[in-house]
Order: sequence, then C-alpha cells, then structure tokens
Amino acid sequence: MSENREPHVAKFVYDFTEGNKDLKDLLGGKGANLAEMTNLGLPVPPGFTITTEACKVYLDSGEEPAALRDEVSAHLDALEQRMGKKLGQADDPLLVSVRSGAKFSMPGMMDTVLNIGLSDASVQGLAQQAGDERFAWDSYRRLIQMFGKTVLGVDGDLFEEALEKAKETKGVTVDTELAAADLKKLVTTFKKIVKKEAGREFPQDPREQMDLAIKAVFDSWNGDRAKLYRRQERIPHDLGTAVNVCSMVFGNLGPDSGTGVAFTRDPASGHQGVYGDYLQNAQGEDVVAGIRNTVPLAELERIDKKSYDQLMQIMETLENHYKDLCDIEFTIERGRLWMLQTRVGKRTAGAAFRIATQLVDQGLIDETEALQRVTGAQLAQLMFPRFDEAAKVGQVARGIAASPGAAVGKAVFDSYTAVKWSRSGEKVILVRRETNPDDLDGMIAAEGILTSRGGKTSHAAVVARGMGKTCVCGAEELEVDTKRRRMTVPGGHVVEEGDVISIDGSSGKVYLGEVPVVPSPVVEYFEGRMHPGADDADELVEAVHRMMAFADRKRRLRVRANADNAEDALRARRFGAQGIGLCRTEHMFLGDRRELVERLILADTEAEREASLKALLPLQKKDFVELFEAMDGLPVTIRLLDPPLHEFLPDITELSVRVALAESRQEPHENELRLLQAVHRLHEQNPMLGLRGVRLGLVIPGLFTMQVRAIAEAAAERKAAKGDPRAEIMIPLVGTVQELEIVRDEADQVVAEVEAATGTSLKLAIGTMIELPRAALTAGQIAEAAEFFSFGTNDLTQTVWGFSRDDVEASFFTAYLEKGIFGVSPFETIDKDGVGSLVKSAAEAGRRTRPDLKLGVCGEHGGDPESVHFFHEVGLDYVSCSPFRIPVARLEAGRAATQSTGSDHR
Repeated sequence: MSENREPHVAKFVYDFTEGNKDLKDLLGGKGANLAEMTNLGLPVPPGFTITTEACKVYLDSGEEPAALRDEVSAHLDALEQRMGKKLGQADDPLLVSVRSGAKFSMPGMMDTVLNIGLSDASVQGLAQQAGDERFAWDSYRRLIQMFGKTVLGVDGDLFEEALEKAKETKGVTVDTELAAADLKKLVTTFKKIVKKEAGREFPQDPREQMDLAIKAVFDSWNGDRAKLYRRQERIPHDLGTAVNVCSMVFGNLGPDSGTGVAFTRDPASGHQGVYGDYLQNAQGEDVVAGIRNTVPLAELERIDKKSYDQLMQIMETLENHYKDLCDIEFTIERGRLWMLQTRVGKRTAGAAFRIATQLVDQGLIDETEALQRVTGAQLAQLMFPRFDEAAKVGQVARGIAASPGAAVGKAVFDSYTAVKWSRSGEKVILVRRETNPDDLDGMIAAEGILTSRGGKTSHAAVVARGMGKTCVCGAEELEVDTKRRRMTVPGGHVVEEGDVISIDGSSGKVYLGEVPVVPSPVVEYFEGRMHPGADDADELVEAVHRMMAFADRKRRLRVRANADNAEDALRARRFGAQGIGLCRTEHMFLGDRRELVERLILADTEAEREASLKALLPLQKKDFVELFEAMDGLPVTIRLLDPPLHEFLPDITELSVRVALAESRQEPHENELRLLQAVHRLHEQNPMLGLRGVRLGLVIPGLFTMQVRAIAEAAAERKAAKGDPRAEIMIPLVGTVQELEIVRDEADQVVAEVEAATGTSLKLAIGTMIELPRAALTAGQIAEAAEFFSFGTNDLTQTVWGFSRDDVEASFFTAYLEKGIFGVSPFETIDKDGVGSLVKSAAEAGRRTRPDLKLGVCGEHGGDPESVHFFHEVGLDYVSCSPFRIPVARLEAGRAATQSTGSDHR
C-alpha cells in the first residue's frame, strides 16, 4: 500500500496504483476508493484519476490547467501499454469510461459516459475481437446516447423515443431482444439526432471524445441538480469533482456477463445478509435506470457460483477494511468479476444505529468511532411518528416542514374549538393563517398545527417544536378562512371544520383524509414505556440505548430543557435533561391571567398596579413550586417577563371598532375609550425592539420584584418541605451593565427580605441573557454583575442580521437558499462567522472578568446538531433546548467530545 498520503500540489493526474482512501479531498470518493481497492489487490480495471484541483482551476478560469493535457496523455499511454491496445484503434480498441467522483457521494447528480473510444471504424474491430456483433453495436448506441445527452446537451428523451420505436418496429419489449442489424440502424438514427440537435457530427476521434467528456464532468459540478443536492445535503460548493478514466469491462457480452450493486449489510435495516441487485447481459447504468427488472443478488449464486463466491469474499474484505457498511458496484465479463466502485454506503437512521453497535460488538470499531457513525438528525427521524408509506392517500398541498412527525385529526380553525373538541376525545389539527400566543391552548390540545403563513421560526414552528408537536407552516396554496371555518385547497375542494386531514411535519405535505400512522418505539423508550433488555424491546431501541449511554459517558456539555411548566419539566427529565435552562415566564401569563397583566401594564395609579401585582404573586409562586418539585436537585433558570408588549394588549383595530360602534349607537364606552387611549400611547411600530425585557421591568415598578419574590418564596417553601430547589434568575434583553445592576440590587433586597421572613438561606444565582450585539460586545463589563450568561441566539441572530424573524423566512429566505447565500437558515443552524463570533468573544470576555462564570445557550440552536458542536468548541457549559430535542443534544454533545476528522457519513 502506498505510504505517501500527501498530495503533490503540481500533479493533476494519479494512476489507480498511486492513491489511497485517505485522498478523498484530492481524488474524490470514487477515485480514492478505486485506488484503495487496487492497493488491496482486488480486481479493479486499470485507470487513472484527474484531481479535484484540476476541476477547481477549470471552474475558476473556464480553462483546463495547462499541464493537464500532457499529464492525461502520459497516463493514457501507460494505460494503453498495460492493456496492450490503444484507445479507439480499429482492430482491437481500448475503450474507457469517464465518470465523476466528488469527495462526498452525490449519486446520480453528475455525469458519466461509458464506451468512449468507439467509432464507425472501431465498432467493427470490437465486434471481431468479442466475436459478438450485437454486443459491439449495442455498446456503440449506448455511447452515442450518453455522449449526446451528457456532453452535447441533447434532450435524452429523443434517444429514448427512438429506442422505443425500434422495439415497436421489431415487435419486442426489451432492448436485449434487438438484433445487431436493429442496433446498427439505431446508431444511424442516434447520429442523426446528434447532428440535428447539437449542430455537429458525433465525434469519431476517440481522444476528442475523452477530452469533451472530461470537460462535461467538470461542468456537471455546477449543474442545477448537483447544486440543489449539495444545498440539501450541506455539501460545500467549492470542492469540485474528480474525474475517473477507467478501462472498460463489459457486462453486456451475453448471459455469462452482467452487472450489479451490492451492500455488505442491508442499508434499510442494518441486518447482515446478501443484499443487492444483479442484471444479466447489461452495463452498469441499466441497473439504476430500471430499464429491465433485476434479480436479487442471491440469485447470482445460481447463475454464476464462482463469481458469487468471489464477490462474497471481496465484500467481507471490504467491510473489514473500511470497518463499515460498503456499497459496491461490480461487473462480470464472461465469468470474470471486476470491481468498479466501493464507498461507505448511505443508510436509514435505524440502520445507522444498528450497524454502529454491531461493529462495536464485532470489535471492528470502538465506542468513540461508533458515535461518529450516527447523528442527531438520524435520532430525530427515529423519534417522530411517521405515516405509513404504503397508504394511498392524495396529497393536496405542501408547506414548510417546521416540526417533524405525522398528525391526523379533524380540522378546526380556532383555539377554543380545538380545546373543546379535544376534551371530548376528538383528535384535531389546528388550522390558522398564522398562530399567536392566544392560540397556545389550542396548540397544546391539537395533534398538529397547520398554517398558511410563516416559516421555520414562526410562532407556530417554534412553539410546536418545543412541545414536540407536528407542524407544517407556510402552506401558501391553502386559503384559510377562519371566519367561515373552512379552507380551500388547490383544485377548489373545500375542507370544512370537522373534516379529517393529515399533515407530515417531516416533508411538509398535507393530505385529505386519514393517513395511517406508525408510532415510534424510540420515544416510548425515552418516555420509560419500553425498557432495553426486556423481552418485548425493539432491537432498534437497544441500539439507541447503547449509543445514548456512549454519548453520556463521553460528553462534556450538559443538556438542559426549555420548559415553562411542570409537565414539560417532567418529560424533559425523563428525556435526560439535567435542569431547566430557560423557563419563559411570559408563557405563564397567557390565558386566564392575561387580563391581570393587561391591567398591570395599563394601570394609571400605584394602587391599581399594586392590586394587579398582589393578584399575580401567588399564581407565580405556585408555578415555581411545581417547577422546583419537578426538577428537584437540578438547576432551574427562570427568565423574568420578556414579552413584546403588544402580546398583552388588546388588538388596536378591534378596540377602535368597538369604540366607534359604541359612539355611533350612543352607548356608554368610557372604559373602552380609556383603554384605547392607553393602547395608542403604548403602541409600537416594532414591538420586538421596543418596551420588553429588562426595559419593561424598569418602566413598570414592582413587576420584576414580584417575580423575584415569587421565586424566592417558592424556593423557601420547597426547602421547608426538604426539597432541593436550585433557582437561577435571568434578566432578559440587557444591553448595558447599568440595567443589570439596578435590577440585581432590587432582586438582592427582595431575596434578603424573604430569607429574613422564612429563616431560610437562599442561594439564588442572578445572571442575564446575552441576546443583543451590545451585550455581547460589552460582556466583560456585564459579567461584573452577572453570575451566568445564557446566550439567547434567536434574538441575537435577529439583531445581528437585522432580520425580523417572523417575516423574512416567508419573504426571501427561499431565494437566499436557492442562490447559495445561505447554506441553511441562520435561525436553524448558528451563523458561526457572525453570531457565533459574538458568542465566542462574549464568552471569553465574560470569563476574563469572572473565571467561574457559567455559560449556556437557550435559543433554538441549543438543539441543533451542528450548533451543538460549535457550542462545545467555544467552551460553553450547557445547551438548553425543547424537551423533544434533548436526546438529540445529548447525542451530539457526545459526538462533539469525540469528533474524528476521519469520519464523515453523509
């Protein structure tokens, strides 16, 4: 095996004997693995690889590197000498394939051309040498078809239509029944199509064929389908593709030849066995194109036992060598087996977990490597219920897949009806144009949420993910009429309230009627309803349990929950939460308490304000007692009230209409008029940047001190009951240390009063949420008054980018993603260069001031797999996320602690 693992920068072409599997950056995955199989002594047709560096030069300049042609010529000469024949020579032609091969597998996204070197002259020589005229003309028509479509841009349907016409004329149904004479006529037809559509003759010079094909593969890196695939898979756009030039071996030489694909384990389940497909008398593209029915790979044992036995041995060799599931392409040429490709195979989420634990048990990998073989995204797929794919139900619309899962229920159009029907035992889907905090009760009651507006970070999406509810947002094809309690779907069909619909939060699809749902055993495991090791335990649950145990042993980051009530807190604890990182107290003031907060905000006198605070205090205290009991012995970070003010005020339009109607009817309306004047006075053009957070606490005397008192009294009560409350008070939206100092002084005084009144020593940590750029930039000063920072990355992203989170996803994010400005929404995965740099610098500055400063994050990014790795790298102590994302965060924290650059299972 080659010992030289470092590429030579001036070299653009590598023989298969020169590379190895570690040179994927340079040789692409296909080229690196062809080289590795060559090094292992496996039967690989000779060839060479043009590097990704050559592709980058070509894509940057529009021209191939100056040295490339000479290097290709030298390697072609060496290949011709090894094979004892020349490319395209008339009597016994050497034929080659030209295939793409990027670092990361992009199946079917880029171009391939087979049988290069065939021409009007050499096709006769191939026929003579093979003793099979039909084979030669079949290979030639394939070359013209693939070359015309891939290299010359001819519509592929034209070739397919001509092929179908030829079969109809002959009265046959499959291409293998066409005789040599039929295929010879088809070649003439194909060449005419090329001349007409491409404006040039099909090239007869074999070197011109090869050079044009190489350029076509380079160009295919920037094809629409390749770019779309890279965006979907988050593959960088600047990697380029390698090009593999490989001597042809032929599976279409008759019944003792064929081609196939094989997997060393089942990529769907992870089970060991014989998995794959085989097609006699065919070339490789035929298998994936589906032009003829394949047979199961196991049938090869009957067809050609010698090749089958050799293939099984090679598969075992490759799996042991790569220590993973391998995906293999092979060809049998007249009883001789050739290996055309291997790669670490793609797999389902369930297979990933099963295979990782199987390989540990076999001693092929250790626990550290096993963690690199699974991802949080895969775990999330396993946790959510899904629709039965075999069901036949019509899709009527598609929106944004906002919160995964499968939900079925009767359509309802307001929160009240959702709650009412749910209490009667009905399963409902809450359908709205968009949701707001008033819809919370209905969202809780519903099986899922469907909106015609909004994006992944809209109110509906964020709240649904926090609750583990299925949600589809922004289904713009739907016309939602909440007043008439109906929605109209494309085609004019009207869904009335009570009609059953189904929504898929993993795909964004909306269906009429009921789609059967398959439950997730993984959630039952996390909920404690299924126990690993029990007789009825699913083997997938066993695998997930073991991987989670690996992750928990390895991780440094602790994982907390975003939870606002005891029920969510208890669920979070079952899911492995190590405390609450964010309790949003504004959620406690919705519903019945909203009127009290409204009175407080609009109070004209101190007496009115005091009365509202006095009414709220016991309610808040009860909330916190329940939280401390649910999270006994674990930290509970409580954020003081932080609502955009408009959420707690009457709607200005509705109130104006009420006043106008009262005036027109000459009815008493003093209270409504007074309320309208107050709402006008407090109205804000941009409430998200207005009177909220610490500003609200400073402007409304007694608001924050009431909450601090409720927290302190609840902690004292739990201590008296022999509990272990560990409360942390978080001041929101701080932009300057002076704000924090004022609130902290008031809080310290209240805590001291409660301690004196109860005779209890309370150690309540006081810190702040870093969610404004100025707070991040002055973190060193703020740390003088804060015992902890929690980064609110939702608002920090909003304020750093200047985005209105509720508006931008629906308005222009799709265009930004399509144009490649974003690889992924910055609200979904943290923007490391912008927002991330502020998090990093603020963390460092804070700890310079206060070395024992506790650091966490509680935005949506706390449960995002890629973001968790970033937070590990910058040294945060914990992440906090919605209860259903806790297992994902735990797994990714373990992966971050054991990250290996040698593993990449896209």
